[in-house]
Amino acid sequence: MAKPPPPGHPTPGSTGFTTRLRSYFHSSGPSSNPLERRLLLKIDFFILTFCCLSYFLNYLDRTALSNAYVSGMKESLSFHGNQLNQINTCFTIGYVLGQIPSNLSLHYIAPRIFFPGMMVLWAGLTMVTAAARHPGDILAIRFFQGVAESTTFVGTHYILGSWYTEQELGKRSGVFTASGLAGTMIGGFVQSGIHGSLDGLRGLSGWRWLFIIDGIITLPVAIYGFCLFPDTPKTTRAPYLSVEERELAIRRMEKQGVPAVGILSTLFFAFITDLYPHHRSMVGYFIGIIGVLTPSLILAAEHGHFGDPAGSKATAVVMGMYYLSGSVYACQATFFAWANDAMTRDGKEAVFRGVVLAGMNMGNNAVNAWWSIVFYGADMAPWFERGMWAMIGMSVALAIWTGFLSFVGEQMSRLNGTDTKAKVWTAR
Repeated sequence: MAKPPPPGHPTPGSTGFTTRLRSYFHSSGPSSNPLERRLLLKIDFFILTFCCLSYFLNYLDRTALSNAYVSGMKESLSFHGNQLNQINTCFTIGYVLGQIPSNLSLHYIAPRIFFPGMMVLWAGLTMVTAAARHPGDILAIRFFQGVAESTTFVGTHYILGSWYTEQELGKRSGVFTASGLAGTMIGGFVQSGIHGSLDGLRGLSGWRWLFIIDGIITLPVAIYGFCLFPDTPKTTRAPYLSVEERELAIRRMEKQGVPAVGILSTLFFAFITDLYPHHRSMVGYFIGIIGVLTPSLILAAEHGHFGDPAGSKATAVVMGMYYLSGSVYACQATFFAWANDAMTRDGKEAVFRGVVLAGMNMGNNAVNAWWSIVFYGADMAPWFERGMWAMIGMSVALAIWTGFLSFVGEQMSRLNGTDTKAKVWTAR
């Protein structure tokens, strides 16, 4: 028999878009009780502030190496050839290898200890980088830094899936993912300011101060996490949650049965798929369309369909498509929310949710380690024709796969009602 929708949320199809919109911005719905509103406000503040600051600093650290490289580190340490690429690859290897072990660790070490502890570790490694004397020193440091930083992204999605319902999850996933993109966007400005103001202070080059300051500003956030991160609903000891709120947090998840250009597209799709949580698959079709459209028009510009490939019209088309392609970041938050929706949040089976989330990010980074070398090598610039065709092929495959999952899930749903197993295949 179909399971009724959880109390406090509108029945699908029973309310219009305006009602859904109003409900969306009332964290837990217009009919939710004051206790649930208070709970949502508290966990939004304490979970999202820590996780978003952590992810922001995570990306700030990643951009530090590239900024340091062009700010004197290359000359100071006598870099040559592809050593910077090798260091980045070594970081990625560490990041990939750390995914699943880090999420499994959350079942044995309290998140309020594990997450901040990893932050302290990567902050320490960041500061140690300032003492490097050879490129090989940085290569070794960045491997272990990749392992430490691997905890943040998938670990946070695991925690979000432990606290938030289907109707709430996409929005929070989107805000979290956007914080990392913001770190990438403004990291250069922050770090150029550090380099410009501290270069030569106490006899240290500006690029060395860059690593020291990046590590130092991470520590207060780690301390904040040690003190106030709430763990999971069943294990939380957060002093700001009353007994009634803790019990409600557990009940909310039990009712569920089973538990996004860049920033704007991420938030947009996270927002839309929270209003319609059983249709998270729509983002797969969107990414498929963008992934075919943007490289196709770039290839058209290369072959003279917009006039001279070096002319202003062709250049405008290419620049526009590169900007539009940034919207594919929308898939991150939504796909992780989809996976959280599809898997059991409680009991022994919850461990598999951690493995799946880690596996998703691990697969992504495992491909990224070689994808740019094979399809976007420097010798292929400026058109990267091989990469454009690869993007078209992968985008078509994504759309087909999304449609397949949606079809199979619909058939299973018809056979089994709202059987939990159907959600493993699709979030429709």
